[in-house]
Amino acid sequence: MNTYPKTEKYESKWIEENWMGPNPLQLLEELCNNMNLSPGMKVLDMGCGKGLTSIFLAKEFDVTVFANDLWIDPTENLERFKEAGVDDKVFPLKAEAHGLPYAEGFFDAAIAIDSYQYYGADEIYFPVTFSKLVKQGGQFGIVCPGLMQEFKKGYPETHESFWYEDMFSFHSADWWKNLWEKTELVDITSCYNIPDAKKIWYSWAHWARENLGYLKDEVGFDDIEFLDADTEDQITLLAMTAVKK
Repeated sequence: MNTYPKTEKYESKWIEENWMGPNPLQLLEELCNNMNLSPGMKVLDMGCGKGLTSIFLAKEFDVTVFANDLWIDPTENLERFKEAGVDDKVFPLKAEAHGLPYAEGFFDAAIAIDSYQYYGADEIYFPVTFSKLVKQGGQFGIVCPGLMQEFKKGYPETHESFWYEDMFSFHSADWWKNLWEKTELVDITSCYNIPDAKKIWYSWAHWARENLGYLKDEVGFDDIEFLDADTEDQITLLAMTAVKK
């Protein structure tokens, strides 16, 4: 399994108290290996959840982070940023992806870990909204759950009983690459399936089963069952980075 030395500096208990899906710090570290972040940059962290990725960006790269999330109270996130000692570098905001309050060209980079699929699979979102947030020469980076290939029904036959509405935004790396590339607004610098993606996902799945058992009762979904059903290895996590022309 890939090693993530920056992530290993953070206590696993702290990560588990605040994560909302597969280890976001591992996914962010994987993504940042394909980006060039430097001190003083302004970075948008879209769908930051409880702010783990925002804290990581501030501590590891000395950047200024705008931690944007729709569901987590920004005041709650501010307390986490204070506890982490980064409240002078990380600014929590609450805004829906289609109604962001930022000026065009404000950011040096825009990043989204395990959230972009919920709003960015729309054909027009990248050219009309997301691309405009970053200045010319700026960077984009996303990590999404996805598929190894496209399917006629939108999902592998092994997963017919698991698929629900949000999952129709799961696509292959090639699909995501084409979505951005055809706009001619960016040069794609990397687009690939993350090595050992399912191992990263399984770590979250086992924790979720033990600590969030209500998900199975309320949502009818269990990540372990979902991953176990993937006997043909069609489920993955993918990373994509790009530079604005």
